[in-house]
Amino acid sequence: MGAGKTTVLAEASDLLALRHMEHAAIDLDALGLAHLRSASDNDDVMYRNLQAACNNYASVGVKRLLLARAMEDHAELEFCRGVVSARNTVVCRLTASAPAMERRVERRELGVSRLAYIARAAKLNTLLDRARLEDFTVTNENRSVTVVAQEMLVRARWIAV
Repeated sequence: MGAGKTTVLAEASDLLALRHMEHAAIDLDALGLAHLRSASDNDDVMYRNLQAACNNYASVGVKRLLLARAMEDHAELEFCRGVVSARNTVVCRLTASAPAMERRVERRELGVSRLAYIARAAKLNTLLDRARLEDFTVTNENRSVTVVAQEMLVRARWIAV
């Protein structure tokens, strides 16, 4: 939380659009915004929504997907890969300092769960450090979102400089 996944996702999508590269950009957290009986129900529905979105995009010929999600373990990453039926996936981890992530969450989250989200940022960062699921890391601090998104796309080999 606070690393900039959603912001960089949108900018990467804009950069690809400027190059006329067909793609879809999906924020997985947005597909799971619900309060259901259990967290596992939320994740199940989120991934079913993702599968439906992928099927819809595939029906119009989209073969490239940008996804934003903090994957906490190998099992979730492999499950996600299966849902999107990806032949080739690249995982980029966006990083920023703990104070920067906390500031971003503080500015963004203004509602009743604000303190919980701020606390979650540090905990999630520790989980991601342990999981090491990324193919590469991109620093998202003290740089423009365009530079960060461009670096991500270059390192993923979607575009050349």
